Amino acid sequence: MTRTETGVFLDAVSLSLGGRKILDRISLHLTERRIGILGRNGSGKTSLLRLIAGLVAPETGTVRIDGIDPFADRKAMLSALGILFQNPDHQILFPTVEEELAFGLIQQGQSPAQALETALTALRKDGRAHWAKAPVTTLSQGQRHYLCLLAVLLMEPRTVLLDEPLAGLDLPTQARLARRFAGLSQRVVTITHDPASLAGADRVLWLEAGQIVADGPAATVIPAFTAEMDRIGERDADADLAG
Repeated sequence: MTRTETGVFLDAVSLSLGGRKILDRISLHLTERRIGILGRNGSGKTSLLRLIAGLVAPETGTVRIDGIDPFADRKAMLSALGILFQNPDHQILFPTVEEELAFGLIQQGQSPAQALETALTALRKDGRAHWAKAPVTTLSQGQRHYLCLLAVLLMEPRTVLLDEPLAGLDLPTQARLARRFAGLSQRVVTITHDPASLAGADRVLWLEAGQIVADGPAATVIPAFTAEMDRIGERDADADLAG
């Protein structure tokens, strides 16, 4: 594989945690502009996200993002892929908005002064210049989510990975973020349990028990997933004690 190969590439990737197989020989090549990875809790979605983002290494198999090993080459990954976590507090590192925005730019080689100016320019463009010196703790959850997205976008990654991006947000905030996601020029991979949020995706993958059980257009995969979730929901499947 060459470093010029584009997209998200997984070849026979497996991962185990605590002796339990979480992902089992997953092979994918994702090149579409809007991609959804759909699955219920415990399906392996979070583990797949962590592999794609390079936060963990696969037990077996190969992961490449635009030809880059995301676990081994963290610096190259700065411009290849950005990730927006479900909880912004798991992502934010610095006490003020401008410091948070500048951090990634400094990692990419900008001087601290240049990075701060780039951050302020971005805030002005978004009508949020007054955020610059604000303590991050004064922002609402939705505003912190937006801050994390802006920090990711300032680094101009070719692919953006979204982890349950609208979960826990009020409806106006969901609408604002959804509009921003829709307008992104980057490839966007959304990992979620909510089929409605993937209605406009070019490609949807359904992950169940660590394996891909369906892969195709949203109009095909989402109804199949919804029907199966309805079927499972009709049973008292959670009544039994865990063994």
